[in-house]
Amino acid sequence: MVMSAQDVVAVIESDPTAMRVLRAATELDLPDWWIGAGFVRNRIWDAITGRPPAPERDVDLAYFHPDDQDPDEEVRAEARAAAILPDVPWEIRNQARMHLRNGDAPYTSTLDAISRWPETATCVAVTLRDGAVRLAACHGVDDLVGLVVRPSPAFDSPEGHAKVRHRIETKGWADRWPGLRQVLRP
Repeated sequence: MVMSAQDVVAVIESDPTAMRVLRAATELDLPDWWIGAGFVRNRIWDAITGRPPAPERDVDLAYFHPDDQDPDEEVRAEARAAAILPDVPWEIRNQARMHLRNGDAPYTSTLDAISRWPETATCVAVTLRDGAVRLAACHGVDDLVGLVVRPSPAFDSPEGHAKVRHRIETKGWADRWPGLRQVLRP
């Protein structure tokens, strides 16, 4: 199955669980919010390989609020989200402060931060604007729809490749999606 960005959006739109999560996220009223990483990647890889969706390990909701970098606000946002959908494992982070944890220069937006996540196929996110699903694929959709694990430019170093390899192993990606192609240096 060859997919396009529109097909990726269609997979999300056709998934009642994904749409329920996106609608709940809109109720949080967080600035510049996107849900990414495994929320998108896993659904697409499952759709391509014909696997049934697995339960969410976490829902990575990233937002950008440079004027409120208090980590307690993230805790409050997670509590609000859990009150709306208690069965969802929310992980909500203000990307305006994540550069400190990651040792990067300050990020300029949520998508700037997402572009620095470990793998190109993980640097994808969706949001709901005016009732429509919007997709951001910071490094394109080719690796996502091609079942390719490649370090993002931020992780294109020997240490970064090692971290990506470790993520593949600990998350069991090669077992879950046997056709996964890994583009990693030894």
